[in-house]
Order: sequence, then structure tokens, then C-alpha cells
Amino acid sequence: MTAGQDGGSAAAVFGARLPLAEEYARSLATDAVVRGLIGPREAPRVWERHLLNCAVVAELVPPDTPVTDVGSGAGLPGVALALARPDLAVTLVEAKERAAAYLSEVVTLLGLTGQVTVVRSRAEDCAGRIQPAAVVAARALAPLDRLAAWCLPLAAVGTGRVLALKGSSVEDEIATHAAAIHRLGGADPAVRSCGVGVLAEPTTVVEIRRERELELVRPRSRHRGPRRR
Repeated sequence: MTAGQDGGSAAAVFGARLPLAEEYARSLATDAVVRGLIGPREAPRVWERHLLNCAVVAELVPPDTPVTDVGSGAGLPGVALALARPDLAVTLVEAKERAAAYLSEVVTLLGLTGQVTVVRSRAEDCAGRIQPAAVVAARALAPLDRLAAWCLPLAAVGTGRVLALKGSSVEDEIATHAAAIHRLGGADPAVRSCGVGVLAEPTTVVEIRRERELELVRPRSRHRGPRRR
């Protein structure tokens, strides 16, 4: 599937890898739909709502940065970021067997085996098993409190950041879950806009730095005196 009316934006975002992005778009609009990873109504708009929406988040990722995509599904945002930025080493974490199989096939199809790794696992089981990343990305995964619980442990302490692709009502969500994010070791969330001047509707991203390790508080032991008779 060619970029069509989004061709100018797609060329600006993917550069020399635009043909690979077009191959991925074809796969999203066909195979991913058949496997239930993309809704049938999404097929005609995979460029603006999925590929470009995800790829512009690369603006927030420094050069040569390890990226972990949590709950990758059909590869969004991870595969899109890898296509837009050949310098990034991307790990796709996906628990569902059907989706993980699709991701492995796509990585092979696009020739990304040296850049992208697929890990079939739940995010909460990955802490300590995979290297902490400088950037942990997630899209349409969960409310911010649960998302932070799954993603912050996979980010490097002090420098690692979670980039959560969200909708326009994200300020309300931040207000609701800010306290939970702090308890989980995250700094104050910041809202970023990506793709300004490239996309008709820029991508909204919540950025959360992993400030500290999550401290596990042990319950106090209660001294019990002799039982009274």
C-alpha cells in the first residue's frame, strides 16, 4: 500500500526506507486485519492513524537509543519507529502468541532482524529479564496508572523515559493518575506534541521519566503479648 495523499509526509518521515514502510502498510491492511490485530475499518487509514502517528514519536528519541515497545500488537509504535530510525535498537514485547508470531514474520519480511527483537512475554514478567531501556514506548495500552506499573520497571533508572501515545483528553488522565505514577517511581508527566508541521493532527505523547527504583514497603511486624485467659 503506497502512501497516497500522505506521500509527502511519509517521505519526510521514512526517507530512504519509504518502500519498506509501504510494505509494512500493505501487511497491516491485509494480514494484520485477517489476524484480528487491526480492525477492518482501520485498513484504509493505516498511514495517518497508525504508521505516521507512531513514527513521528522518533522526534523524542535520541540517536542510537535502545527502545522497548510494550504491548506491541501489530508492531505499533515499535516497527514504525525502527523503520523511521535505522539507528534505534528496538525490542517488541508482546504477550499474545498470535501477535508475537505476526511480529516475527514482519521483522523477517522487512529485513529488520538485525535491528528489531521480538520477546513474547507479559510486560510485568520482563523486569530483570531484558536490559533496561532508555525509552519505553506504548500505544493504546492502558490507563496511565497501569501503564506506568508495566513500563516504568523496564526503563533505566534516572535517565529512562516512558513515552505513552495518548489522545487529546490526556490532561484529565494525568490529573487522575499522577499520584500513582509518583508512587511507582515516575517523575511528573509532561505532554509533548510530535509531528507538528508534518501531520494534520500531531501525535500527543505523555513523557514520564523513571526517577527512582520502586521501594517495596514491608508491613510492620506486630508484637503480640501473652494471650489473656
